[in-house]
Amino acid sequence: MLLQPRLPRPSRSRRASPPATTSIGARLRHLAAKQLGMAVTLALLAGLCALQVLALLRAPAAWMPAAIHVTPVASETVVLGVRELAAPHADRQHLALRLDPHDGWMLRNLSAARQVVVLRGGDEQRLGSSTLAPGAGFQVDGARFRVSAADTGSVEFTRNGNQWRYDGATLYRDGRALPDCPDARFSTRALAVWNRLAPGVLTIARPLAFGGNLYCGNRLGVERVAPGAALLARRHGRLQLTPGSTDGERAAVLVDGLDLRRQEVPLTGATALIAGHTRFQVDAGTAGAGTLTLVPGRQVGLQTAPDLKLPAAVAWDWQPRQLWRGDLGAKAWLVVAAALVGIAGATVVSRTGGAVAASALLLVAGAGTLLAQRAGVSPGAALPLLLGAWALGLWLVLPGRLTLLTAAAVVLLASGLLVQLEMGLGAPQTTWLRYYQKSAALLAVGCGAGGLLRLWFRHAALHGRRLDQRAIEWLLAGFALVALAGLAAQVLWGDEGGVFDLQPVELAKLALAALTAHCLALRFSWHSDAPHPADHGARWLRLVAPALLFLALLGLALVQVDDFSPLILLLVWCVAMTFSYALLARQRLLAAVLLLAALLAVVVIAWLRLAGSEDLVRWGFYADRFLVWLDPAGHPHTGQQLLLGARAISEGGWLGADWWFGLRGLGQNAGDVMRIPAVQDDFAASFLINRHGLAGALLLWCAQAALLGGMALAARAAWRSGVAARNFRQAWAARFRYFALCGGGAFVLGHFLLSWGTNLAIFPIMGQPMSFLSAGGSHLLFFLCPLLAFSAAGAPSLEGE
Repeated sequence: MLLQPRLPRPSRSRRASPPATTSIGARLRHLAAKQLGMAVTLALLAGLCALQVLALLRAPAAWMPAAIHVTPVASETVVLGVRELAAPHADRQHLALRLDPHDGWMLRNLSAARQVVVLRGGDEQRLGSSTLAPGAGFQVDGARFRVSAADTGSVEFTRNGNQWRYDGATLYRDGRALPDCPDARFSTRALAVWNRLAPGVLTIARPLAFGGNLYCGNRLGVERVAPGAALLARRHGRLQLTPGSTDGERAAVLVDGLDLRRQEVPLTGATALIAGHTRFQVDAGTAGAGTLTLVPGRQVGLQTAPDLKLPAAVAWDWQPRQLWRGDLGAKAWLVVAAALVGIAGATVVSRTGGAVAASALLLVAGAGTLLAQRAGVSPGAALPLLLGAWALGLWLVLPGRLTLLTAAAVVLLASGLLVQLEMGLGAPQTTWLRYYQKSAALLAVGCGAGGLLRLWFRHAALHGRRLDQRAIEWLLAGFALVALAGLAAQVLWGDEGGVFDLQPVELAKLALAALTAHCLALRFSWHSDAPHPADHGARWLRLVAPALLFLALLGLALVQVDDFSPLILLLVWCVAMTFSYALLARQRLLAAVLLLAALLAVVVIAWLRLAGSEDLVRWGFYADRFLVWLDPAGHPHTGQQLLLGARAISEGGWLGADWWFGLRGLGQNAGDVMRIPAVQDDFAASFLINRHGLAGALLLWCAQAALLGGMALAARAAWRSGVAARNFRQAWAARFRYFALCGGGAFVLGHFLLSWGTNLAIFPIMGQPMSFLSAGGSHLLFFLCPLLAFSAAGAPSLEGE
């Protein structure tokens, strides 16, 4: 329960008006400071964009296959792998192609760990998997099973007199669910209870694993078979049986006598196939001919010269990598012209009308580029560079006051685009450039929509149009429901990486910050319109509404995400919000306790780092992560991310790996640093230090500190505006802005702390992207851009012009 706030007393007298000469002098100094800040920000933005252009100019030529032609020699089977397919994530021997005289080209998957998917229109077939039908028999090594009933939602089979039923979430033996496994975590046990009680459409998919010696949870023990030798899981609305990946000898998985690992399918009628995350279009005219033509797309390996030695049965049509033009061709020049017209309209013709046109055009251009990229059409690198520069430049010239928060955010966003472009040019495949293209397109969408929102707020303020309190509460409630629906969709149909290529948790964090700000703003007006004590109960129900979102985020962290970083992030947010409440309510004791708690947390982290891991192992709280953190050399496989990140930071030193702060290495090959898992997300800071050194990291820290300082200054201005407010409406708006900025800043601070702590091995490895720097598309679009738009939209009315 929050303590009763002790509100400051409003001033009884107005300050005397300053002399006219003093007022004019103050205005001149204010104007000079404003122009100086704009000049410095524009200079930094221009410098960072110039570095992107320089990186593109210095990028070496690279080549890749435009088409892959396969012609069998003497009717032999042709084996294709990572080298022949130019698929960076494929195995050395991944596919086996055979030309059958009657059925045409036949395809077989040779990879033990990676599946091959064949697409026929809207249908897809995964090699090495089978959908069980009634009456079918399947076998896992020596264990035989007979399917008695099966449909899209469940399958029933028998063995040794036992009747088993699996519905995609829970395994039943003779009509009773199996008990939880002894090593199951609390989140796994809670998930099992939910799956037993919830309707089938709301259950959370869990695969059934064959093998091992235990009958528990979703494990079906099979004697003398390694755990996980076969998996039965719900995929794309069907239950499919697939061989599992084990450390020991692989078990044979057969369906009606056919070994799934040797499954062979014809390519007749196939439109595309996916191998090693690389998509290949199948030329329909060659699927039944003597030569098969595959056209690779998206994730394609690059070569320094078009002279790769290939087997006699494989031939490539070479094409150079296109950085400036891309696949859009002349359409890109139309976007360039539109950008120039939009910026000119925003700055010269009509400041408001031109700003609306430029923002709307930017939104359309970003959405179109994003859709083109999703359709497989590469926009190159020049168009995303233009979109990013256009978005950030427009954000600066929009009507309103330039604040430290906005200036620091623009610099950080430009720095993030530069780092992502360097990754795209420094990796030997086309995948990495897609992160840069996607971030630039999402930034254009976010800045365009945010610009329109800022202009709408400004127009509404000038004309005195405001939403009433009830409408605002309905909007916040709808926002919270959308966020909860997104979290539910991730739990039901997604995984740790999100759902439908989105991360609803980012939208939920924004909704949590907004809803909490509204409730705390109402808390300070507790007695303003409650004439009867009986109304307090209903008020408390309104004020504790954020608890629903908080519990939802907490449940998602415990159930869906195999990581405790969301718990740390929520803890940082809770402490920051309580501290901001204590400051506004002038509860000095509570503020002091929170500061001591923060210092104690620092001491505990240092103690854990120095004391060892025995206590952590006994606690059982993510012990594996703590063991890797404390002794990464003793766990070379699971500690690969930490070890490679530490090596990259060591190679960078103070001046960067090239000893020229990364200027000499712009656009060049990045080397082994690209082998760090998730280097584009969680370990982007390690790449930055490797390329630009600790000196570059210090400059980034200064920009991040300026951003947080700008948020603190904006919150302080809102605080003062709330104190001087003369009515409930103004007081609520100012306090809402104060708490919203504190909540949003707390999440940003949490991301900074977790990311730097992970990269510098201060904390165990925790998967959270670094705000502005990492290629976190959902974090950028659903959290950062709305937060920046909100902070800029309220700045003129609360801080003055």
